[in-house]
Amino acid sequence: MISVKQAKQIIIEAALPKKSVLLPLSEAFGLVTSKPIIATTDIPNFAQSSMDGYALKYEDKGILLKVIGEMAAGTSEQIKINKGEATRIFTGAPLPLDADTVVMQEKIRFENNLLIVQDDNLKQGSNVRSKGAEVKEGEIAMVSGTYLSAAAIGFLAGIGCIEVSVYAPPKVAIILTGNELQKPGNPLEFGQVYEANSFQLKAALNKIGIKNCMVLTAEDDPEELRKVLQNALEVNDVVLLNGGVSVGDYDFVTQAAQSCGVEEKFHKIKQKPGKPLFFGTKEDKLVFGLPGNPSSSLTCFYEYVLPALENSMGLHSSLTEITASVTHDYPKPAGLTHFLKAFYSNGKVTPLHAQESFRLHSFAQANCFIILPEESIGCIAGAIVTVHLLSL
Repeated sequence: MISVKQAKQIIIEAALPKKSVLLPLSEAFGLVTSKPIIATTDIPNFAQSSMDGYALKYEDKGILLKVIGEMAAGTSEQIKINKGEATRIFTGAPLPLDADTVVMQEKIRFENNLLIVQDDNLKQGSNVRSKGAEVKEGEIAMVSGTYLSAAAIGFLAGIGCIEVSVYAPPKVAIILTGNELQKPGNPLEFGQVYEANSFQLKAALNKIGIKNCMVLTAEDDPEELRKVLQNALEVNDVVLLNGGVSVGDYDFVTQAAQSCGVEEKFHKIKQKPGKPLFFGTKEDKLVFGLPGNPSSSLTCFYEYVLPALENSMGLHSSLTEITASVTHDYPKPAGLTHFLKAFYSNGKVTPLHAQESFRLHSFAQANCFIILPEESIGCIAGAIVTVHLLSL
């Protein structure tokens, strides 16, 4: 067995190559730009009013002004104002020719149908969005490596962008093994359990933008598993095998991986839960053998698989490490790193009940792991411990 630190380093060194893909803007939310985005026009491409009011020449602010028309948003008609003239204008509308300032409608009055400005703070250019104020043609509007949040998507749409180069989400396959698995919704026969791993793993993958995950099944037969794994490796970048990674008579994952040309990087880590975790590579593809117990499987996903996937997509790690004061004692023997399901709030972290590897009830309430190193013998209430916050 190897340590947690060694296992993580091995996975880092076997990093997936980053691949760029051009996607419609509507499909790019949550991804990361792989190339700079250059503005193709000035935005806005005309001087426009930032509020409802009156457009005028700044030099005329102190004289009576004749209102000669109005400019509404979307108008294609141009109006030219002369000295002593102003135009009614609305938010987003283009300024008349020769106008350079907009006075708010609340800051004027009329006398004999002539407009008088009553704004002592008015300056030249007030309430005007100048041409190119958002971005100028030829400028870098967005640098490579930018996370495409809702606001970033809106900004790109606002400058006329319809497609964007992003780091491509890797293609991922989940292979379920175990004759005991039954689909939720069907009655359980004696000896069966409901299959949960594909549901939780697909949900976690969807969270980081990997939406079209392939889910395959294989019975507890080495030749069938070999065929399923071989087919999965031909069309996917990452394969997540679930179950069959221990040393029982029906645990065939390592055997199947070897027969498919997967180079084993490690098998078994000094940790709990998830000790039997397997990791291997075939060319630039990654193969993870996750334990079949749901809690172990999801723990290993968050700690080992997720960082590898996020790195290939240019995403910052969603596994945030902090320290916190633990609220309860938790003894353990030295020898294994423990990942405890826990709940963090206001600087304190509480170990949850049901830490067994098959229990998901407490995991459903958890928002973090408490990390107890392999050399430790646990923690006592009030001690400062390392915590990995989970982006759920």
